[in-house]
Amino acid sequence: MTADQDGSHPPQRLGLLLAWHGSVTQTRMKQAFGTAGLSPRHAMTLMNLEGGPISQRELAERLEVDPSVLVGILNDLEGDGLAERRRDTADRRRHNVALTPAGSAVLDTTNAALDEVERGLFGDLSAGDRTVLRDLLGRIDTRAEDFSCQE
Repeated sequence: MTADQDGSHPPQRLGLLLAWHGSVTQTRMKQAFGTAGLSPRHAMTLMNLEGGPISQRELAERLEVDPSVLVGILNDLEGDGLAERRRDTADRRRHNVALTPAGSAVLDTTNAALDEVERGLFGDLSAGDRTVLRDLLGRIDTRAEDFSCQE
């Protein structure tokens, strides 16, 4: 999406306005992920591990990805030493996924970069404005199946 003809303002149709701001936000977020050498998928996977180890099945559900896709993501993260899979001691058929210390460090770098992006995007909004924005965005009719990841 491009700015209007003088290059200074996004389009005024609500859907186009949201798409324009979304494109700018997506670009800034990808740059933030890149500060730690992560793709958006890898970063989102690590973020879902921040609370501690979870089962590989639960992780696939949280990320809304096919388990076979998650295997590829986890292979990459394990290869880089950022996450590890371990057999569940209570159920040997199940794998739990956890951050490694290197994964935690990369995630700290990523979160700091994302904080900076959000300060830039939302710095002129009050806490109340951000709450209202979050609520309004949550009410927009979007579905995960309509999403197309173009990493």
